[in-house]
Order: sequence, then structure tokens, then C-alpha cells
Amino acid sequence: MGLYERYLARRIRRHEAEPPDHVALVITERDLLERGAYETLTDFFEWAVEYASRVTVYVSVLDAGAVPPLRRELESIDAPRAVAVRGPDDRTRADAPIRIGIGLGGKHEFTSAVRTLAECVDDGTLEAEEIDAERVEDHLVFPAEPDLVIKTGAERLSDFMIWQSVYSELYFTDVNWRDFRKRDFLRAVREYCNRSRRFGR
Repeated sequence: MGLYERYLARRIRRHEAEPPDHVALVITERDLLERGAYETLTDFFEWAVEYASRVTVYVSVLDAGAVPPLRRELESIDAPRAVAVRGPDDRTRADAPIRIGIGLGGKHEFTSAVRTLAECVDDGTLEAEEIDAERVEDHLVFPAEPDLVIKTGAERLSDFMIWQSVYSELYFTDVNWRDFRKRDFLRAVREYCNRSRRFGR
């Protein structure tokens, strides 16, 4: 760790606010085509688990045909904790400490949850009046709400966890994924600690 990174880490340790327990990252399929992209992702997991018990990565995908090869690559990645990978055709929730979604947009995830609940009402296992926010969350692939969402390269979330990130702290950096380093991650964590979370209030 370089001198500046040690300085940032020390500032975070001494901060009176707690670091994020659930960190999320938004990148694109194009980011993963860059040289060294998977090594950076492996490093990111190492950095994140120093502070967080849960890590979620969303890979925004424009070409549906890219999902299967990306999934194979991501399922073989070396990570410090168990990894669950989910694609747009998956409807089962992911409970591993590290979760990766490929092309699993927030609209798609929410629509799938509503469809499942509608099927339950249709087959008589659920009354329509019983549907509430908790029921919807129970049917999301990634139900946990991230404390901090990091987006590299641009100030947009790419249809990421629409339901879950409504009260998350968003951190946008103009650093592209290929240039993302530990100091950039630590800056995001420090910024999170400096904010006063309002949770919609």
C-alpha cells in the first residue's frame, strides 16, 4: 500500500462514522473487455471485504449474447469469499457474501418479482391484500440494500437495483474502470463516512 493509501485508510479508521457494511459497484461489459479488468475486480473484492460484509457488483450489458461468456469468466474469478453470479434469466435470490449480476437490470428484477407475486395470487397461495414492500423484497434476486454504490466512468446507474438503492449513498468517479485503484476505492469509503445519511428524510 502506498503512502497516500495508508493516509486514506488511517483517516477512515479514525473517523467517528462507520464504513459501509454493504458496498456495491456498477461497471459495464465494455469495462470487462479492457486489459487487466478481471484482475482489478479481484483486487476490488479484496479491498471491499476489508470494510464490508457484503459486496454486490452489477455489470451493465447492452448485448444479451455477451451474458453467457461473461458469466463463465465471472464464475471462475478468484475472490476472498463465496460468490453468487446471477443473469437476466435467474429468478432465485443470491445470498452469498459477494454477488454479481450480469445484465440483471432493476426494471427486469422488479418485474420478475411482481410476476411471481401475481402467479401466487392466481394459484391461491397469496391474497392480493397481503402484497407489501416486504413481500416484494422477498422476491428480489438481490434483496439487500447497499450502503454505498460506486459508479466508475459516468454519472448514471445503468438501471441498477432500482428498489434496493433508493436510500443508498451514491459515489460517482470519472476514473474509468481500467484505471481504478485502491486509492479510488478508499476515497469513496472516506466520502461515505463524511456524509450524513438521511434515508429519505
